[in-house]
Amino acid sequence: IADLYANTCFHMCFMIRGTLLGSLDIFVFSLIAGLLIYWFFFRKKPEPVLDLKTFPAVPPPIRETSFIEKMKKTNRNVVVFYGSQTGTAEEFANRLAKDAHRYGMKGMATDPEEYDMSELSRLKEIPNSMAVFCMATYGEGDPTDNAQEFYDWMQGTDDDLEGVNFAVFGLGNKTYEHFNATGKYTDKRFAELGGKRVFDLGLGDDDSNLEEDFISWKEQFWPAVCEFFGVEATGEESSIRQFELVVHNDINMNQVYTGEMGRLKSFQTQKPPFDSKNLFLAPVTVNRKLNRGGNRHLMHIELDVMDSKIRYDAGDHVAVYPTNDAAVVSRIGERLGVDLDTVISLKNLDEESNKKHPFPCPSTYRTALTHYLDINNTPRKNVLYELSQYTSDPQEQENMRKMASASPEGKALYQSWVLDSERNILLLPQLQARYYSIASSNKVHPTSIHICAVVIEYTTKTGRVYKGVATNWLKNKEVTENGHKHTVPMYVRRSQFRLPFKPSNPVIMTGPGTGIAPFVGFIQERAWQKEQGKDVGETILYFGCRHKNEDFLYQQELEEFERAGVLTQLNVAFSRDQEHKIYVQHLLKKNKEQLWKLIHSNNAHIYVCGDARNMARDVHTAFYEIAEEVGGLTHTQAVDYFKKLMTKGRYLQDVWS
Repeated sequence: IADLYANTCFHMCFMIRGTLLGSLDIFVFSLIAGLLIYWFFFRKKPEPVLDLKTFPAVPPPIRETSFIEKMKKTNRNVVVFYGSQTGTAEEFANRLAKDAHRYGMKGMATDPEEYDMSELSRLKEIPNSMAVFCMATYGEGDPTDNAQEFYDWMQGTDDDLEGVNFAVFGLGNKTYEHFNATGKYTDKRFAELGGKRVFDLGLGDDDSNLEEDFISWKEQFWPAVCEFFGVEATGEESSIRQFELVVHNDINMNQVYTGEMGRLKSFQTQKPPFDSKNLFLAPVTVNRKLNRGGNRHLMHIELDVMDSKIRYDAGDHVAVYPTNDAAVVSRIGERLGVDLDTVISLKNLDEESNKKHPFPCPSTYRTALTHYLDINNTPRKNVLYELSQYTSDPQEQENMRKMASASPEGKALYQSWVLDSERNILLLPQLQARYYSIASSNKVHPTSIHICAVVIEYTTKTGRVYKGVATNWLKNKEVTENGHKHTVPMYVRRSQFRLPFKPSNPVIMTGPGTGIAPFVGFIQERAWQKEQGKDVGETILYFGCRHKNEDFLYQQELEEFERAGVLTQLNVAFSRDQEHKIYVQHLLKKNKEQLWKLIHSNNAHIYVCGDARNMARDVHTAFYEIAEEVGGLTHTQAVDYFKKLMTKGRYLQDVWS
């Protein structure tokens, strides 16, 4: 190195031709040369680049997808699957799983979405085993979101289920056309595949009393199970107390949930895609009252989804996750004598359960009562029985046990004291999302989602004021001028409520009140299609409200669409503007010849949105009568005619009870 240093200095001096260098110049050049040599030999070498392809990949954690292996490991012989949209079917499944130990059996409640359901044929490997299904029906005969893959499997499989014992309880609503369709199909399909039915299909009706239907079925189900398997009741009572309360006195608050449904801190760091476990916080950009009078509050709300990558179609639903009234939460804290900001966890005592906590934990009492628990929910009968064990007053204990029973006197007392009075209690299910038909078209409003809703508030027979959780919460999401925007945790759920594939097909839309919501989106989209130069068929709307001067929702927009020729006909029934009430079904009958021609000859698509119990049924009847009076069909033929239209997707409903 020294020799190289000397030679370098020499050559640098030598190469300066025609210049006579002094000692200072030589020193400077020598210094530069030294630095160059040091850099060349002693600089930090770059780290070698590792080729990750040469290293074996670290496998992700393996999720147990075999419920059979889990049952074997944990000595279970009863598995209760649930198809649940609002949590009720899941709750019933948990109750059945807990009941099993009273008969010397061991059960587990299970989400079919989390397991490989093709393993059902292996259930016979477990002695004295049984699969029970609590299956809710959503929408127009559809399975719930978490049961969709299982439903698809049932439709496509030819597995032999001989030796597999099963029973089904369905949850539905008789006001819907396809009452309990999912439960009925599950029961029928398992029998077709060779399964052995342990007990008859149970059909719960939410239009009446779903809880009563479940209890009545359950009280007959377990004796049938005892007879089938040759077992006897042990006399032990089942208990809903399955969680241990853990208080965290010293915890990093960055590890505490603040309202998120899935990933911790997902509200602070928003990452698509957004779904029921990963909600998008959509800013509220518009919140205006739609009606000009009356004692109700109907509102139009717009949510900004610009930065979310959320896409939707006209007819889809937006799911919003409300929070409970802060004042009510505070009163509960005072009543219980707890510091609402204490950090807690509820730990599942069943270590083999898939759900370690009933809601995201750790959390504070305040967060749990605000975001996760439905504090307005009326108590189930099993909860009343559980509480009766801790009641010091003999008369109150007797009344609670009576209400928890299936006796006629108990049913009447439960109906009057709990349901009619809208009483609630702090043994609570999880606060569920509320679904609203989207009142906009993504073609016209790609970065915003619109909601049309009525605020729920009324006085019960006992004088208690009941307020709907979600609508009152949305009402208070006012747009301010100080730059702060309220946000709504939400995601989009797909729907089958769709405009015809061919724009040239006529559409007949019937939607009283807030049932107009999806049709606002439909009309916007038909206007957009016209602007694109497409051949758009007749677009006919039948809308109903109480008074023209009070609650004619979207009047200005609808009349503008009519003037522009987008709405071929705007038919409005003002039910209370005259002595005799006029509803949408009356207007349908008034135009029966035109409607029958559109339906029977011009391939028109029919859409109905709104109340299932009365309006949808009356609209059905009106169409049956049109087919009979104009089309010459018998009543039976008319019913079959419109059922076929439903099967073909030409008669679609978006209704609620």
